[in-house]
Amino acid sequence: MNTGRRTALGMAAAAVGGFLAPSLASAAPAAGDSGPKVLRYAFRVAETGFDPAKLSDLYSRIITAHLFEGLYGYDYLAEPAKIKPLTAAGLPEVSADFRVFTVKLKPGIFFTEDEAFGGKPRELVAQDYVYSIKRFADPANKSPAWGELEELRLVGLAEVREEALSKRTPFDYEREVAGLRALDRYTIRFEMREPQPRLVEFLAQGDLYGALAREVVERYGDQIPAHPVGTGPFKLVQWRRSSLVALERNPQYREVLYDAEPAADDAEGQAMLAKYKGRRLPLVDRVEVSIIEENQPRWLSFLNQQHDFIERVPEEFINIAMPGGRLAANLKHQGIQGYRTLYWDVVVTLYNMEHPLIGGYTPDKVALRRAINLGTNIQREISLGRRGQAIPAQAMEVPHTTGYDPKFKTEMSDFDPGRARALLDLYGYLDKDGDGWREMPDGSPLVLVKNTQPDQFTRGLEEIWQRDMQAIGLKVDLRIAKWPENLRTAQAGKAMIWDVASSSSQPDGQGALGRLYGPMSGGANLARFKNKQFDTIYEKMKALPDGPERLALFQEAKRIAVAYAPYKNHVHRYVTDMAHPWVQGYRRPVFHSDFWQYVDVDNSLKKA
Repeated sequence: MNTGRRTALGMAAAAVGGFLAPSLASAAPAAGDSGPKVLRYAFRVAETGFDPAKLSDLYSRIITAHLFEGLYGYDYLAEPAKIKPLTAAGLPEVSADFRVFTVKLKPGIFFTEDEAFGGKPRELVAQDYVYSIKRFADPANKSPAWGELEELRLVGLAEVREEALSKRTPFDYEREVAGLRALDRYTIRFEMREPQPRLVEFLAQGDLYGALAREVVERYGDQIPAHPVGTGPFKLVQWRRSSLVALERNPQYREVLYDAEPAADDAEGQAMLAKYKGRRLPLVDRVEVSIIEENQPRWLSFLNQQHDFIERVPEEFINIAMPGGRLAANLKHQGIQGYRTLYWDVVVTLYNMEHPLIGGYTPDKVALRRAINLGTNIQREISLGRRGQAIPAQAMEVPHTTGYDPKFKTEMSDFDPGRARALLDLYGYLDKDGDGWREMPDGSPLVLVKNTQPDQFTRGLEEIWQRDMQAIGLKVDLRIAKWPENLRTAQAGKAMIWDVASSSSQPDGQGALGRLYGPMSGGANLARFKNKQFDTIYEKMKALPDGPERLALFQEAKRIAVAYAPYKNHVHRYVTDMAHPWVQGYRRPVFHSDFWQYVDVDNSLKKA
């Protein structure tokens, strides 16, 4: 490949013996058997549920991406990313001012059979998308994605939400919304108050904005997270919370054939297309996802062939798996394949801007956050904590998106403890009682309370950061909880400090700036940052088509973020995935989470 963003390593065909975990063995064919094709791997973080309107975490969205379908999706092999119709019959009809989009659906697409439909499948219609999108506006759902949807300025939708809030009445799903209408059985019309040149990117997020039938919601109520019913290639058949998620081929899935448009110089992509073109999707029969939060057992479960695939080889094992950037000889001999990608994400530390100690916009509060940032050694975090599997992040924008500039440099990557100490001294954060720790300017205790996770890898990162803070005289108190709990705490505005990663689901980089957009506070904007100048820039960017004027606004927005420091940008990560030789056709998808339907499992390559 000639993309510069990923490498595939180790394509030998041999396999080695191993065993299957007892909990997974029932669905496994014998070696060489032509029985069910099962893909097994593990998430490093537990899912939170499968109701799209209530999701914000990556891992739950990987599941929903395979259950629900948006109007548009992404070509599996195209680079750069290319959007194509999924349930839509074609690209939308768009008004000259980018305010009105009309989309036709393909007829003959069905939800999987369910008791909500009387035990039968039911055809997908335009009204299903209207209803599903309205659910994000319903205050009762407390959707983390409402801020993103609100930005579309769909005519009339926010008004229905505000009426429900002000009158404390249920959201009126029957009320027609001018900006979100089903014109007929298969036609949807979107009308926005402002131009939205990139609306199709929004509509390609099927993991969130895929169609969910009203009958399903009304039948299952609060149990929807355990009863997702969609039109996608798979259906949920088993869920043990925070332990195992199993999906099987959706028997009602329409005939979809493998097709893609890899670049002419993409040898790997062209070979995959030649091998699979015309085959009916999905290629596998079942997917089993375990939850293994600790890195060592997750890595061992892959080596022992309990899992066929490992998504994100843990950093502490990367030098064993790929010393010097090359697949280890013993793994290559076993036929294991490695895939290394500069990922479209950013790892940040958020500072709660509403917290009385760390938040605020006065010079002394800004100085405290900037001192913490300058005292954080990103290069040491990369080399020791992340085993070299990252590059410094200068801003929120992530690689491969609009607005990302690899030449852009800010103080976010600077490590300058002397300057950090000088800032703290200048604004009165001094060790007034001689105990070795700085106090607040008024003499009250200064303790940085950071939420964190209990896994070994995170503990290693926190040890590095605690030493950095100790070197500039700042005391740290770690509050340990599992990731979903920390997310809820941050969303509620109760966390002072927390590290979180944010990945892009769209080619446009403005989504990353949502972490700083005032109206998204409590949703994407977990720092609860509010700045009128930034919000004005952000809103102007939404209406502009791509071009030099919009890119200049990206730069201005990034500088505001650095100046006020509601976040510390840490790194953009490299991720390395690995697969046993019987897993074939894998490529980490860009900006979308659905790939299971494109992956094949060749049982004949397994050895007893």
